[in-house]
Amino acid sequence: MTLLDLQDLHVAIPTERGLLRAVRGVDLRLAAGETLCLVGESGCGKSLTAMTLMGLGPKTAQTRSGRFTLLGQEMAGRGRAAWKTLRGRGLSMIFQDPMTSLNPTLTVGRQLTEGVIHTEGLTRRAAEARAIALLERVGIARAGQRLGQYPHQFSGGQRQRLMIAMALMSEPKFLIADEPTTALDVTIQAQILSLLAGLQRDLGLGLLLITHDLGVVAAIADRVAVMYAGRIVEEGSASRIFRRPAHPYTAGLMAAIPVPGRTPRGTPLPAIPGRVPGLIEPIAGCAFCERCARGETLCAARPPSDVALPDGRVECHFPAVEIVQ
Repeated sequence: MTLLDLQDLHVAIPTERGLLRAVRGVDLRLAAGETLCLVGESGCGKSLTAMTLMGLGPKTAQTRSGRFTLLGQEMAGRGRAAWKTLRGRGLSMIFQDPMTSLNPTLTVGRQLTEGVIHTEGLTRRAAEARAIALLERVGIARAGQRLGQYPHQFSGGQRQRLMIAMALMSEPKFLIADEPTTALDVTIQAQILSLLAGLQRDLGLGLLLITHDLGVVAAIADRVAVMYAGRIVEEGSASRIFRRPAHPYTAGLMAAIPVPGRTPRGTPLPAIPGRVPGLIEPIAGCAFCERCARGETLCAARPPSDVALPDGRVECHFPAVEIVQ
């Protein structure tokens, strides 16, 4: 079952300097039971894409798309009210920072249960029973007693587990996780990733995981979509992208990862030169061309077309030829 079929999503935000074209023609597909990681450096449009999928983008944003099918419903051109029946009933999201996403003045029990009481008409007792079961599933001990506590009484890792439980309260089919491990130490991060992978497998969720951490991607992804300057520049299986990236930007990201046992301690890691282009003025050609070692005159003059790969696609005039079919 296809949970998401998105084609040609554009999101532009008015600013004092002009229209910021933050998302410029994004295509994404996600099937039930699949984990798709959306990766790229900060500011490339990952979180804005996720918020748009949730119907929670900025009110001033100008949004348009081609096909936009979400959980079997066509969403292109529909207003915010259309998402109300999906959020909490099939579509859910884990936000970046649990401390700012959780209300410090309300008990966690209130925050976990109020959504399903409103959308599903559950009694408070039934909602609390579901909350206790989920808290136990995500590893919160003494769950029944802790419903009456407040967010500050939980550790950082526990607050992230609370956010996962809250996202699962509505029994969604499609879960978006936006940088769910950014503020956590390595040990807790590994626990949260293992928890997400287990829940995704057991519940058959479609999981869209947004991150700039390629270590997270390697641990959990089935497929990877690489985003740069508001566009998906490469998409394919996680195994192939880590072994043989086709786009020069993807290759640059992979080259910057230290390899245990092969990268000598203290060796400077490769960096991608230059800066991300501004997105207020239209970009005539490839947005990456000024930073690219393969760049030629053609790259600056004409936008690259999609090149089909055995497991996906790449948007480049001169992709890595060894994997192009």
